[in-house]
Amino acid sequence: MLESLNGLPGFDAGTFRNIHGAGTQVNSIRINPEKNPGTNTTNQSLFQIDSGYWQLNSSPVQWNQYGRYLDKRPSYTLDPLLHAGAYYVQEASSMFIAFAVNQLLNEKENLKALDLCAAPGGKTTLLASLPQFNLVLANEVIASRVNILYENLVKWGSPHVFISRNDPAAFGSLTGYFDFMLIDAPCSGSGLFRRDPEAIKEWSPQQVNYCAARQQRILEDALPALKTGGLLFYSTCSYSKEENEDIVDWLCEHHQYTSLRLKIPSEWGIAESVSPETGAFGYRFYPDKIKGEGLFLACLQKKNEVYSPGWKSRPVEKADRTLYPILQPWLRESGYSFLKREENVIVLPSELEEEQAVLAANVQLRKSGTLAGTVIRNELIPEHELALSLMIAEKIPVLEVDLENAIRFLRKEILASDGLQKGWTLVSFAGLNLGWIKVLSGRINNYYPANWRITMSK
Repeated sequence: MLESLNGLPGFDAGTFRNIHGAGTQVNSIRINPEKNPGTNTTNQSLFQIDSGYWQLNSSPVQWNQYGRYLDKRPSYTLDPLLHAGAYYVQEASSMFIAFAVNQLLNEKENLKALDLCAAPGGKTTLLASLPQFNLVLANEVIASRVNILYENLVKWGSPHVFISRNDPAAFGSLTGYFDFMLIDAPCSGSGLFRRDPEAIKEWSPQQVNYCAARQQRILEDALPALKTGGLLFYSTCSYSKEENEDIVDWLCEHHQYTSLRLKIPSEWGIAESVSPETGAFGYRFYPDKIKGEGLFLACLQKKNEVYSPGWKSRPVEKADRTLYPILQPWLRESGYSFLKREENVIVLPSELEEEQAVLAANVQLRKSGTLAGTVIRNELIPEHELALSLMIAEKIPVLEVDLENAIRFLRKEILASDGLQKGWTLVSFAGLNLGWIKVLSGRINNYYPANWRITMSK
């Protein structure tokens, strides 16, 4: 592998070998800007909190204002703030995508984005927090990975994120629909060798060629869904030219894409590359040059293409209007549509109602909008999605708990009911919601999802 990288921009075999042999691990998180913890909770979390930001001797990730490096890896599972969606544990190099979006789409808004290979959700949550996008569709074709994608996106709480499970070919029926497409393609994984040394055993030139062919197939199938003038971000966690610059050349030569160059401070240590055939720009992250793992990113723009959108649309089934007075008090503000899905009610920002109708008719949706719950005898039986959503009203009864009781709740254990008013109550830690309990006479029912509960001991 090292021989195959000789001569590539930014590659230094000596320092590259040394950093992989040093056993150094980089720990980083990205803060959810919509879920800052309260300022009066210092030392309650595994992280120290000061004015809503983590201060575990942390330093900022240079290319992302919400990224933080941690000097050591805490037990994330035992931190309630992770379960509340206050942050995402994300590799620092991949946070660079926000910098590129902000530079190339600085003045844009109300854009529709597709994260084609989305699990486990790091890049989707990043896109969801950017102001340019009012719809983010997270797609994952592998069934076993959809559940963790769903869990991470529910915790993040953004109401404008949908989830689908489709092969890339399914997006051919959405010709010209998306303004932005991120394809973090499956690859040979050499960029993660420092983090996962066992992956080295799986690498081979044959594997690189196999991945490059698969990447072309994925792109070929999905690209029609990007509108003319739309942006494609193509990324891998591979160092191999065959999976990176060669793929970008293929896009520019055979699919009429234009390369976009980024302005990046030289002190960041990110290596700019130029593809051999078309001179397209790419950006390489080497762990001996930056504080992060291996990454390749290219930003491209779709040239003129003649097509007729003509997307199919499926009329949405709205909830009965008599339910609106029951549902509205659970929400932070107005401006929502209430849709019916079997016996459940889905809450959706009203401006996305048409988008939901189009997507539901063309792809297999796993999540669209927020599952609010079921109305039985004029009472809403709330779902966990609603508890963690950014849409939930502030006036709902809340039980604020300390670290010990937050962990008990997340283990789906019983909490004390003394002095609590009967009914549905949110359990909150550091001002952030963890889930539902229902207070009854003399006891509390814990409604934290059984398959999400903490099972590890301290």
